[in-house]
Order: sequence, then C-alpha cells, then structure tokens
Amino acid sequence: MRTIGLVTTSRADYGIYRSVLEAIHSSDDLELRLFVSGTHLSREFGFGVREIERDGFAIAERIEMLLSSDSPEGIAKSMGLGTIGFAQAYARSAPDILVVLGDRFEMHAAALAALPFNIPVAHIHGGESTEGAIDECLRHSLTKLSHLHFTATDEYARRVIQMGEEPWRVTVSGAPAIDSLRSFSPVPVAELESFCGMSLPTRGFLLVTFHPATLEHKAAGAQVEEVFAAILESGKPALITMPNGDTGGREIRARIAEFVSKGRPARSVESLGSKRYFSIMARAAAMVGNSSSGIIEAASFDLPVVNVGSRQDGRVRGQNVIDVACERTGIGRAVARAISSEFRESLRGKGNPYGDGRASERIASRLSTQDLGKGLLRKRFHASGSATNG
Repeated sequence: MRTIGLVTTSRADYGIYRSVLEAIHSSDDLELRLFVSGTHLSREFGFGVREIERDGFAIAERIEMLLSSDSPEGIAKSMGLGTIGFAQAYARSAPDILVVLGDRFEMHAAALAALPFNIPVAHIHGGESTEGAIDECLRHSLTKLSHLHFTATDEYARRVIQMGEEPWRVTVSGAPAIDSLRSFSPVPVAELESFCGMSLPTRGFLLVTFHPATLEHKAAGAQVEEVFAAILESGKPALITMPNGDTGGREIRARIAEFVSKGRPARSVESLGSKRYFSIMARAAAMVGNSSSGIIEAASFDLPVVNVGSRQDGRVRGQNVIDVACERTGIGRAVARAISSEFRESLRGKGNPYGDGRASERIASRLSTQDLGKGLLRKRFHASGSATNG
C-alpha cells in the first residue's frame, strides 16, 4: 500500500484535516502515517493530541519542537528544532507522500525537512493570502517546496500557477473543512453549556477568536483591547477561544484572562474541538476576530462575521464577512450590523465560496493514483496555464 504521511500541528489544522484523515484511513490503496507536532504536544495549548487519540487515529511520530517562548527568536528556534525533529522521523520511516496544510511555521519545518529525502509533498490550501501575517511568506514557500497542490478555489489555483507551478500538479479540491459539515450533528446544548461554563442561547452571544497579526505583533495586546471594548458596548455575552502559538499570542492570552476575571459577561476556553466549535458557530449571533474559520467555515452556517484587522487580508470571502479596522468604534458598528436580523436574513441561500463538501474525496483519489516517478519530483517552472478541476 502507498503510505501517506500527514502532518498535524494544531487544533486548527486538525479540524480541517478530519475528513481527509477519514478518507485516507478508509481507502484500500492508502496507509495513513500521522506525524503530530506543534501545540498538539503542549499542555499550555490544551494538549490537542488527546483529541486525536480519542478519534482513534494511530500516531506514527510525535515531534516536539515548540520552545516555551513566542518571541521572534523563540519562533525561529522552534522552526529549527522542528526541521531537525522531522528529519529524524523521516530517517526512521519515510512516507511515499507527505501531506501538509496551510501556512504555519511548523508545517514549513516538516516540508523543508522532506526536501533532502526526495519525499513528494502535497500541499492543501495553497495560493491563499494572509497579508497581515508572516504566514503569507510561509504559505507561498510551502507551494514551491511542494509537488502536488490542492486549492480551495479557482482563484487560488491561478495564483499557484502564477508562481510557476505546472497546471497538472494543481487540483481545485475545495476546502476540506466544508466536508465535515455535510454530516455535521450539533453537540447538545446542555453539553456545550457545561463545557463552556455559560449560557449559550441561540443568537444570544458572540463567538470571539482573535489571533496575533504577526506583522504587527507588538500591538497585539492593544488590538485585543479594542475588540473587548466593542464587545462590551454590544451588550452581548462572549465566548472567547484562546489564540495560537504565534508571536504575540501570550500577550493576548494574558489580556483575555484579565478581561474574563473582572466579572465581565464572558468566558474563555482553551480549545473547543471541531465538533463543539461548529456547534457554537451554529448558535452564535455573530463571530468576531480574525480567524480563518470566519472566512472559510462560517458561511456554511450563515454566520455573520466581523473580521478585524489585516490578518486575513487577501482571502476570498463570502457575503457574511464584514471587514473592519482594529478600532473599537468601527468594530462596534460592525457588530451591531452583524447581529441585526436584517443582515442575517440577507445571507440565506448565498452559499459558501470554498467548495461543495467533497474535497477529501478528490484529495484521496489524487494521492492514490498519482504516478510517483521522477516526473513528480522534477519541477519545471511553468509560465501560464489552467488548473485541473477535481
């Protein structure tokens, strides 16, 4: 059987991957080899490896790489440690194809380490843009390190080809996160409320997910305070999820803890897991912050999103997204618009620009049938062309 090494480094990518994992695991032609790293192995960030274990996926390798620091030096050193750790894992047992996703520095370390081993890399969610973060550079670097590309939209496929990738390497698969929503069954409300420690009436609260915009990481604390001020002004209680391990993340965490401790109508959670997160999205009045989930998954719930600041600049978005600068007055006006019944009603039937919910089928099919000969590894710069629709 063909072995597919898949790298997961955080709760964010694991939720996106779930349908792909299931498709590979159930295939008669593919054997899943799971490489777990990043915040999954950190108790500070919720020890996400437990969710993987509960889901029953066997873990082939655990690669420790994160230092207990989110400074620029700490992140750069973690990237180096990750490259060393993944190299050691591949030396023990190299997969036939390595699958990576998105734009994280942990993913970049995994792909970079694969290069000397001549392991073909398949990249999911290439061609996108996150102009407010260092992820913008990492994503496009991952594209050039990769040999197969699974993009979420036609526009993103064209961007990958603009970077010189040959069209036959590119498949417009759609976003895998949408696949899980086809069979999504909400977690019971009582269970959600017990887990979160607050009442969660339908359309009665805000979901807040705010990460550092790493090109502006020194302003992270001040930026999240602008979000908090607008939330208080809205009069809606808030469920706040903790940020990732990027530079500036710990400052945001400290501000969240302080905000919640002052008796505000808010609760914070380290990690909801994808099923609870989707269930919360289905009930929230609106989402506020700068998470990619607001750009990609939220449209499938007709969920209004107030997208704050520059972190997601450059991405395709649905009509549910209201873009606003990181300034409390503007955020407040956007929240008021988002929670209005008129805006919610305007979203009905608009659909999701990120696919039809069959991305994992297309990805698994290409992974099982792709010729792994020298033609895959030998990359030629291509000036123009069109992608292959899955």
